[in-house]
Amino acid sequence: MELKDIVKQWFEKWNSGDYLNLPISENFKHTSPFGTINGKQKYLDLVKENEDKFLGQSFELHDSIYEKDRACVRYTAKQGKDFSLDVSEWYYVQNNLIEEIIAYYHIGEIREERKIENYK
Repeated sequence: MELKDIVKQWFEKWNSGDYLNLPISENFKHTSPFGTINGKQKYLDLVKENEDKFLGQSFELHDSIYEKDRACVRYTAKQGKDFSLDVSEWYYVQNNLIEEIIAYYHIGEIREERKIENYK
């Protein structure tokens, strides 16, 4: 299976709510601004406990880069009328399964001391 198809399958599984069949390895590792989750079962347990936050999203893919065993996708996730999140994710694949995802997105307000003056 080509890397592009594996990443496509990842998004299709999320779109359908079929997260139990995501194309991830047993040693799957997910890193985001919230921290790192190690292991497929831990990741699936976290999703199960927070289905209201994970399921029912739609994804608008903007850009993607595919190499031999890694890819980067930039997309916007939307859920309902009020939730929109711009994300860039790196996918690392081995044996047709995603081994690791590193996700980049903003999760909160910018601290006052980090704001850039006169930036519009």
